[in-house]
Amino acid sequence: MDKKLVISALSSDRSGIVNELSQHILESGCNIEDSRMIVLGGEFAIILLVSGAWNTIAKLEGQLPALEEQLNMRITVKATEPPQYVAHTLSYGVDVIALDHPGIVHNLASFFSSREINIQELSTTAYAAAHTGSPMFSAHITVNIPADIRIASLREEFMEFCDQLNLDAVIEPIKD
Repeated sequence: MDKKLVISALSSDRSGIVNELSQHILESGCNIEDSRMIVLGGEFAIILLVSGAWNTIAKLEGQLPALEEQLNMRITVKATEPPQYVAHTLSYGVDVIALDHPGIVHNLASFFSSREINIQELSTTAYAAAHTGSPMFSAHITVNIPADIRIASLREEFMEFCDQLNLDAVIEPIKD
């Protein structure tokens, strides 16, 4: 059975980071199953789900301190297990656009958390509006809604919540 590691790495942005890190993972005998990579400011952030036999995972873990120094990265690692899927949930996508201001992510997270709705994925971006240059905020969230929650009531509560915060939003089922 494959073992799994979550590896996060942070480095000053430069060309070749993905090539160098993925080469070391491949040479250790491991596989990148899932990944997220992004430039944030002048930094490059990577999150990887890596799998392999126990001995290849151990080999990779042993190489990481030297790799961290060699690639001039800050690397953290955590062993993980396959996800525990919660039965009877529905996946919904939430898209939000608004004038940017502090607290939007916290307010959205609080709304879902208070209803015991799990955020599976959250991605945000700040940008300048076309023509006006106004600071804008965009979020895409994937949530897992328990099947016993009435979707129509949740949608109504969410839209009222967004109206109060002047957020333009939609919540729709994710079609697989």
